[in-house]
Formats: sequence, structure tokens, C-alpha cells
Amino acid sequence: MNKEQANKPAHWHAVNAEAVVDHLKSQPQGLGDDEARRRLEQHGPNRLSEQKRRGPLQRFLAQFHNVLIYILLVAAVMTGLLEQWIDTGVILAVVLINAIIGFIQEGKAEKALQAISAMMSQKATVRRNGQEQAIPAEQLVPGDVVLLTSGDKVPADIRLTRVRDLTSNEAALTGESVASEKGTDPVDEQAVPADRVGMAFSGTLVNSGRGEGIVVATGDDTEIGRIQEMVAETEQIATPLMQQVTRFGRYLSVAIILLAAALVLFGVFVRGYAWVEMFLAAVSVAVAAIPQGLPAIMTVTLAIGVRRMAARNAFIRRLPAVDTLGAVTVICSDKTGTLTRNEMMVQSLYSGDRTYEISGAGYKPEGQLTLNDEKINPEDHPALLETLRAGLLCNEADVAQDDQGRWQPRGDAMEAALIVAAMKAGMNKHDEQEQLPEIDAIPFESENQFMATLHKQNTRSLIYIKGAPEKILEMCERQRNAEGDDEPLEAEPWEQRAEELASRGQRLLAIAMKPANGERKLDFQAVQQGAVMLGLCGLIDPPRQEAIDAVHRCHEAGIRSKMVTGDHASTAKAIGLQLGIGDGETAMTGRELESLSDQELARSTPDVDVYARVSPEHKLRLVESIQTGGHIVAMTGDGVNDAPALKRANVGVAMGIKGTDVSREASEMVLADDNFASIAHAVEEGRTVYDNLRKAIVFILPTNGGEAMTIVAAIAMGAALPITPVQILWVNMITAVTLALSLAFEPTEQNVMQRPPRDPHAALLTPVLAWRVVFVSLIMCAGTFGLFLWMQRIVEADVDTAQTVAVNTLVLFEAFYLLDVRHIDQSVLKPDLLTGNRYVLPAIGLVVLFQLIFTYVPFMHRAFGTAPLEATTWLYIVPVTASVFVLVELEKWLMRLQRRRPGEAAEESAGAVR
Repeated sequence: MNKEQANKPAHWHAVNAEAVVDHLKSQPQGLGDDEARRRLEQHGPNRLSEQKRRGPLQRFLAQFHNVLIYILLVAAVMTGLLEQWIDTGVILAVVLINAIIGFIQEGKAEKALQAISAMMSQKATVRRNGQEQAIPAEQLVPGDVVLLTSGDKVPADIRLTRVRDLTSNEAALTGESVASEKGTDPVDEQAVPADRVGMAFSGTLVNSGRGEGIVVATGDDTEIGRIQEMVAETEQIATPLMQQVTRFGRYLSVAIILLAAALVLFGVFVRGYAWVEMFLAAVSVAVAAIPQGLPAIMTVTLAIGVRRMAARNAFIRRLPAVDTLGAVTVICSDKTGTLTRNEMMVQSLYSGDRTYEISGAGYKPEGQLTLNDEKINPEDHPALLETLRAGLLCNEADVAQDDQGRWQPRGDAMEAALIVAAMKAGMNKHDEQEQLPEIDAIPFESENQFMATLHKQNTRSLIYIKGAPEKILEMCERQRNAEGDDEPLEAEPWEQRAEELASRGQRLLAIAMKPANGERKLDFQAVQQGAVMLGLCGLIDPPRQEAIDAVHRCHEAGIRSKMVTGDHASTAKAIGLQLGIGDGETAMTGRELESLSDQELARSTPDVDVYARVSPEHKLRLVESIQTGGHIVAMTGDGVNDAPALKRANVGVAMGIKGTDVSREASEMVLADDNFASIAHAVEEGRTVYDNLRKAIVFILPTNGGEAMTIVAAIAMGAALPITPVQILWVNMITAVTLALSLAFEPTEQNVMQRPPRDPHAALLTPVLAWRVVFVSLIMCAGTFGLFLWMQRIVEADVDTAQTVAVNTLVLFEAFYLLDVRHIDQSVLKPDLLTGNRYVLPAIGLVVLFQLIFTYVPFMHRAFGTAPLEATTWLYIVPVTASVFVLVELEKWLMRLQRRRPGEAAEESAGAVR
């Protein structure tokens, strides 16, 4: 039997257990040692393969593969040629820091695959040669008989052949919040992993009971192995910002090269300059045009966004994700714990032909019981009271407060919810157990679909029963009415109410009782006859109120919210309706999704917001389909099954509380509180970060444009250079670390969540912003070159003094322009002009201090070729540079006036990109 044969049939869950045993040539006493060794040699160890990864050197060098980095390296070479070694060192330091940050972040990403491998079990209990023995899990082979008990980590994919009360916690693999009840019957071949009751999957945990089964897949052939392969093969999408920056860098590089070449040709052939002289002039233009401070400003702005998000429970693991959040157009969210509280509670209770509602949240025993929206006293409703008592006593769970005073369940969540409901009616489990002590029980088994307990008090004894409504109805002959009397059972009203509660997304438990005749042991067959129907409990994991509000905020911001869950479709639709996701009628199941072609799925995604019973492949395919429509997708998840989709999504969002290491390592962001509302907060911060990045770019580029235009104008007119390359580097450096940096701290615009998401495919600079850059560059060029010529020809100052005036003019132009940039298209003439950002005034003060040192400290004269200025010279500089503030505000006013004209399309508000 070769490996290919061992892996057939592919759908082990759809084949009966006997056929699996025959196919794998196994037997009840297990494999013999010789056969096990032979199969181990054939199939290899039961562990996940090491994925091929790039070495540290390759990963480090890859960080330099970026157009902006190339531009910076060119700048470093140019400054080196000019023997400005300090400036060369500063530029190379910026490049190196960026590379180190990227290297560290990429190393963290690769831990996702290691985290999956760590989920594999380390040991297994098998039967070989008829003897039970513990062996390393790596030695398991297809055909081995494995024994499972409560608390075990499943060591391989196993087709179950025997079970007793076996439940498995598969939330990390399937997304199903409730423990999966296991059986041995085959299921449909197309069933998703959550519905494969006859399978136990590698890496999941046995919650309760015992089981036995045949190993059908090991290592890479397991369900978890398939997921690792999907994670390894899934391509990570470049962030919208980096795509925009890359495009911008290419255009900028071409423009700089063409400008430098044209300048050299013009100088040599038109003006008659020497080749060497024109080469140095071209270097000056290139240095002037390169925004050396931009990568550093981007990094700092993103880092500030990370800090702001952390304060709102969203921790960013990869820096560029900060900006990507601001471009998100679709959020695909898990249901349990993210949109809901992950705390079961009894919300409705039908008894005595009346439907009661129970308020409260989670396991805290505080809430009201109401009938027709009016608070009731449970003592006045005997049928209700007896139903709650039965749920309290026919129960193996408990609730208690932890060290922090939080109420937590012990045992099954649904049973704990029944206890809390009884406590809200004033009952105490300890007191009730004292009055009606339990003397025997039939534990719940999935095959039986019910649990029963026998209670005795003096001469009185009775049986309480709970389980699936359809099973309990079969066991009942009578029902308890509202007055507490028994009457013949009418099944139809119970069935109708069960259907109604299920349509509201509630899980159902029926509760009954049966008088006993003094027996001290329960008879399995006798319990199933002659019972009295007491009530029907509707349980739900309720939506978070803050999640409902957050979904509404996202809708206002033009962001579509989709629920993607492993839960059943009826539950998902009902919860979605309460949250404002979907219409409560439409949901697509994983099986339906699987039947669609890629084109059909892409056409359906705009119309479907609720997806239920989905597998890892379904989630990954859904994310890819939404992305093909041009959307930026954020995907939440907490389990191993979510890892491929988390990695593929533009922003993977993992849960910090109940999430697995695998999901966290595959994600860009981790929610400290597992709350959907934190995603909405993060989107708001992401939009703010992008706004501030654009403000910084629109601020930095005119400086470079003004410097380059000034040099070009000087060469065209045959004048001396108004500013030297080293002076250019000084201007760029000190304005970047002071003025431009202050824009990273700009507060959130008031309308940031009332505008649609930006187009991720749009250029970094819209036509309006490109015009702004050119307009301000022209102002700076005219003022700087004009004052330079004024000083030389009218004042008759020497070149050093004239150049010092030019440098100070450029810097003060930027100081005044900084105030304009705080609002890109709105007027800044508001009360918060100087106070809205507490870093603006200190930044301006600091740059003025630097310029005074630059102008009047002697060693700066030697380093930069400058000269001290007379006090009266500032009377020329300040009015000229203040003109940029007035002219830009006037330009904004004219632009706003133009947009108000009938028939003209309106630009989006500050920070938005069409």
C-alpha cells in the first residue's frame, strides 16, 4: 500500500467506519510493530514539513528593493561625490533603519508557519499488538488505532469508530464556538469540517468523553497540514500606500533624470558651460528634487498611528497596515466573540403558552424577567418557575466569580446559561440542590439527545429532563399550563414556537419533568415515556452593543461589513439582522459558495453580507473574490482555519484574547479586546494617518520643487546658484525633522468617518494636490530667486550673503506654508490655527532657532559658505515669505468657489482621494 493509496478515499468522513478499517488494512487490536515501522518508512514522520524560507541575508537585502530607497541611495552617492560625508551618513542611516524595521517585521510574519507546527500533539495513546501504549505522535501512521480521552490533543486526523459522550473543541480549526459532539456515522461528502462529526482533527482538543478511531491522515495530509500549505502559498498583498509610493517614486525618478539631462544639455550647448560644471549643477538639481526626509516622515507618521491605535485596543504588528486600514472598503468579520459577546444567555423562555423575555448580559446574574414588556414576579408564574428550577438542577455546569469579580462559566456554556437564568429569578443552585438532592443521572449523549436527573426529597421524587426539542416532545404525553396544572400535550404550538425562536438565531433546549415512584435508579427506557413538557429555552450569544454602533459607523463611512462564520445559517442571519449586517433573509453557506465559479462568486459578493458554515478554503476564496472587485479587505479571525484568509487580506485582524498564535502571526493587527468596535476605531485612525501623510507630502514636495526651480532659473539666466547642494541638504534636513514632522501629530478631521473610502488605485497626488505643489513651488522659486537677485544687484551683497538670504527665505516660506497645510482644502483661518496641533508652534520656533544658528554662528559659515545678515535684511525676508500664506488661502477660496458652481463635481473633503 503506497501513500497515494493510503490517502484514498479522499472523503473519509463520508465512508462508514468498517470500510475505513478495511481500506487501511487495520484491525481492532491495532497494527503490529513491524507493519507500523514499514508504514512509517513509507509515509514519513507525523509532523508538518518545514516550509522553504529565505535566509536572513536574502530577507535583509530584499528590504532595499524599493524605489524610494533607490532614490535615497542615489542621493547618498551624490553627496559622497561632493564629499559631504555627514549628509551621506545621515541619508544612509535613514536607509539602514528602514531596512532593519522591514527585516524584523518580515521575520515575525514567518512565525505563523512555526506556530501551526507547534499545534501538533507531542504524544499519542495507541493500540498495537493488542496492547495500549503511549508513543511519540511523530510515529503515528495511517491505520493506527488511537484512543482519545478528555483533555487529549488529537495527534492526527482520525476517523472515529467508537465514541462515548465525546465532544471536541474545534473552534481554532472550524470557527464553531460550541464544542462539537462526535459520533461514528458517515456524513455527506460535501460537508464542511464543522459538520464532519465522525472525524477528530489533528491539533484540536478533546473536551469531554472518550473515543477510539483509525488514523487516516498524518503530517502534511491532515486538515491542519492543508491549512499550513495554504498559508505558505497565499500571497501577501502590498499595501495601497506602498503601491502609491512606488508609482510616485517611479514617476519622480524619471522626472529627475529627464530634468537633470535637459539641464546639462541646455547649459553645455546653449549657455556654453563646461561639462564638469554642468554635471555638478545637475547633481544640485537632483539633490534638490529628491525628498530625502519623506521615508523617515512616513515611518514616524505610521508609528504615531500605531501608538494611537494601541490606546484604542488595536495593536499593529506591521507598520504599513496603519495606512491600509484607512483605505478599507470591506470588513469580513467572524461572529463569535467579535460581533457577539461569546457568552451564552437564555433570552427567551416559552412556558404555559406564554413567551417570557430575560434581559442581562453574559454570565452576570443580573437581569429582569418580562412578559409583554412588563416586569414580572416569577413566583406568580408556576410553570415558568418550575422550568427554571429544572434547568438549574438537570445540569452539570456552574458559574462563579473569578479573582477580578467577573462571572465565569464552569462547564458547558449552555448549561451555565440555564443556571444564570434561574439566578435572575432569585434561585440559588446550592439551596435547590439541598431541597432536591440528585441521586442518579443519565448523562447527555449525542446519540440520545437528552440528559435526565433523578431527585428525591423525603417521600417526593421526580425526574428532570432536558435536551433537543424534537426528542423531548417525543418523550412527553402532557404539558404544564400557566396555572401550574398538567394537561394533554399539544405538540403543534411547541413546534411553532420552536421554529419562531430558531428564526431569531436562538439555540433551543426543551425541559420536561416526570414524577417518580420512589425508585433510586433511573431506567433509560422508562424515562423516555410519560413526561410532562415544562418549557422551551431560547439561548443566544448576544451581539455587542458597541459592535452594533460600530457597524453603523462603518456604513456611514462607506465600509461594507460582512459576517463570515462557522455557525449555522439561521443563527448567522438572525444575529446579522440585529447587527445591521444583511437583511435577515439572505445567507450563503460554504457548500453554496463552493458550487459557484469564480465569476459567479464575484458577481454574488455585492449582494451577500452573511456567510455561514464556511471552511478555510471558503474564507480564502471569499477574500480573493472581494479583492478582485477592487476592494481593500480587512478580515478578522481567531483560529488556525482563519490563517490563510488573514494572510491574504489587505489587513488581517486577529483576536488577542481567544485568538491562536497562528492567527496572530498571520495578521497585521491584533485586537486586545476581541471587539469589532476596535476595528472601526482603527479605521478612523488609519484615515487620520493617511490624511497626515498627504499633508506631509504636500508640504515637503514644494520645498524640493522650489529648490530645483530656483537652480534651473539661475542656470537659464546665467546667474550664480542661489543655493548650493550642501545648503539644500541643510534645508531639507532641518525642515523635515521639525516642520514636516509636526504634521504627523495633526488631530483627526471632524468628518473623517462621514466620507467614503479613498480609491486605493488613485495616484498619491490628485490633480488638485499636484497643482498645489506646483503653485507653491513657483511662489517659493519666485521669492527665493527674486530676493537672491535683489541682494546681488540692488543691495550689491556678496554671493555668500545673497545665498544666506536665499536659504532663510526658503525655510521661512515653509514655516508660513506649514500653517496652510494643516487643512488641505479648507481655510485654516480658525481659532485653532495655532493651537489645534500643539507641536506646530514649537516646530516653527525650533526651525527659527536653527536658522539663527545657521546665519550667525561662525563655524556654520565655514561649513555651509554663509554669512551673517543685517537686522534690516529680515524686513525683506519676512513679508516676502508671509505671502505664501496669503496666496495659498486665496487659492483655496477660489477652488471652493469653483466647486460650488452648478454642474461642477465637488472635490471630497480634507484628506479624501477620489
